[in-house]
Amino acid sequence: MKAFGIAGWSGSGKTTLLEKLIPQLTARGLTVSVIKHAHHGFDIDRPGKDSYRHREAGAHEVLLACGDRWALMHERRAEAEPTLAELLARLAPCDLVLIEGFKQEPVPKLEVWRAANGKPPLFAERSDIVAVATDADDLPTALPRLPIDDAAAIAQFVIEHLQLQDKTC
Repeated sequence: MKAFGIAGWSGSGKTTLLEKLIPQLTARGLTVSVIKHAHHGFDIDRPGKDSYRHREAGAHEVLLACGDRWALMHERRAEAEPTLAELLARLAPCDLVLIEGFKQEPVPKLEVWRAANGKPPLFAERSDIVAVATDADDLPTALPRLPIDDAAAIAQFVIEHLQLQDKTC
């Protein structure tokens, strides 16, 4: 499995880019998974549902399954937040894992940067940023600059950078 990060400030368009990038990569025959870091707590369960009640009763893990999908909920309780390596180890084998967030993890990353966001670029501080997807024409960097709205070009960059095999060829 190869890992590639999508980094950027909140509001820069990381999730929107991933929504466009994933179909581009899967159309090339790649199996793609995503790990998303949430800065705030979240819950995919609802009060009153059986699985919620099991967790509330103290279950360490609850696996919820149906014919279409399954989800494993792991309660950390007093455990430390898992590392990216620990999360990657839990995924089923695939060709590529796209990682949204985890800015500090040393994986190659594409920075999504918009001038209108008013934030400084991250690439000046992060040596693992290998390219920038941007809407700015004058961003001063020697890194490859990719049009933020060209998911096909970004997919091609990721494939070439990670030396992935386009399985449709």
